[in-house]
Amino acid sequence: MSLFRAIATVGGLTMVSRIAGFVRDLLIARYLGAGPVADAFFVSLRLPNFFRSLFAEGAFTAGFLPLFSHIQAKEGHAAAQLFAERALSVLLLATFGFTLVAQIAMPAVIILLAPGFVDDPQRFDLSVTLTIITFPYLLFVSLASLYGAVLNCLGRFFAMAATPVLLNLVMIAGMLLLTPHVPNAGYALAWSVLVGGILQFLWLALDARRSGVDLRLRRPRLNDKLRRLFKLILPAALGAGATQVNLVVGLILASLLPAGAVSYLFYADRINQLTVGVVGAAIATALLPTLSAQLARDDHAGALVTQNRALEFGLLLALPSCAALLTIPFPIISILFQRGEFDLETARQTAATLLAYAVGLPGFVISRTLIPGFHARQDTRMPVKLALVSIAVNIGLSLALMPRFGHVGLALATALAASVNTLLLLYVLRRRGHWHADARLKGRTWRILAASVVMALALFALDRYLLPGWYAGGFSLRVAALVVLVGGGLLVFLLAALALGATRPAEWRTALRR
Repeated sequence: MSLFRAIATVGGLTMVSRIAGFVRDLLIARYLGAGPVADAFFVSLRLPNFFRSLFAEGAFTAGFLPLFSHIQAKEGHAAAQLFAERALSVLLLATFGFTLVAQIAMPAVIILLAPGFVDDPQRFDLSVTLTIITFPYLLFVSLASLYGAVLNCLGRFFAMAATPVLLNLVMIAGMLLLTPHVPNAGYALAWSVLVGGILQFLWLALDARRSGVDLRLRRPRLNDKLRRLFKLILPAALGAGATQVNLVVGLILASLLPAGAVSYLFYADRINQLTVGVVGAAIATALLPTLSAQLARDDHAGALVTQNRALEFGLLLALPSCAALLTIPFPIISILFQRGEFDLETARQTAATLLAYAVGLPGFVISRTLIPGFHARQDTRMPVKLALVSIAVNIGLSLALMPRFGHVGLALATALAASVNTLLLLYVLRRRGHWHADARLKGRTWRILAASVVMALALFALDRYLLPGWYAGGFSLRVAALVVLVGGGLLVFLLAALALGATRPAEWRTALRR
């Protein structure tokens, strides 16, 4: 499967997941709003997701996938499958032990993660209870990440990309069906997260078996390959999770602000992560096995071309998305979320937070496009060093901006830290000779930026002069306004991009071929 066909597969399913996620978030906003129960649930959701990104999907995939590709290219499929089986046994043992310790120490964990909840018994006790329910999700999603990495190495991207859709559907069903039978919707959502993780694991295990990869559990035993895996995993645990660490820093500091700050950050991040998830994650997912396979064959020229085209694709979607969120944050938040417990003031606060996050959106996307360039070369140490710089920048800016700007300052600090991380990644890759921008990437970047500015001007005109009357109408008219904004913005950007030569239809037809 070609790189861009793989990106289209992953990105398309991720978009379906995001749509299902919006439905889920609309229901969360309706049932929970931005009160104590919402804050408690978001903490319980953030904790296992943080460790999943840090260790399972982040560090483990970064170390496992290049090694699996190398072993398969040099020693054959049987040797690669044996390596995967031994890695599965070790991963199961490690995550089970970690989950058990976390369950026992959960009150202390919540004190560390959300210290501002200690003086609020309702939020603290509920956070502990809900996190005890959700945390075993980490065990099942970790196992799922290994199966997904194996499938991606084999060129099968569909099943892994569909797992978030499955989780969102389970959470929607749980909210609708369980809420009447539990103390509040937070409990229904927490149990749904756990059930969703179990189903994700079973889904990928069955798809791997259908693909001829039936992994068996073996007695955990270290060998040279597993030792190499651990050497790659340990530093990648920080590098791959830099963005998550920055978000958790924001969560800790937000817990010290008045009630609602955690929720403002969550809802705004959901919109911001739409592009990061659909574009950044799709590119990273498809790029890592592609680069790993090319480098295993010593095709360094091909790897350079692949890296540049991935960057071009990321910019083509990240820059207009950034321009749109900077131009019309309030209409997006208001139309999507403002109903029930999510009132006008909540919409305003969330929109201001979204605008701050949007400043770093290109950085969020491009960094995920660059990190595979290190991991495919089995270098997980340098991204760690750069991530530590990014975390330090985030903490410093958060402490400087929070007293004056509150939760908006925390979002802006996270965005600026992501941009710093991206610039450092670019600098190191170029200095090592692993990347340089070719003529096509240089020319396309400025054209994409110009087309994004044209689109932003069109959105500003629509928002200011054409649609204000629609915003004051009923739900259907407000949704129609959002459709006009999104559809009109996409159309203007596409026309401007074609006119300026930022992209060409023939290139897309070629890229999507097998």
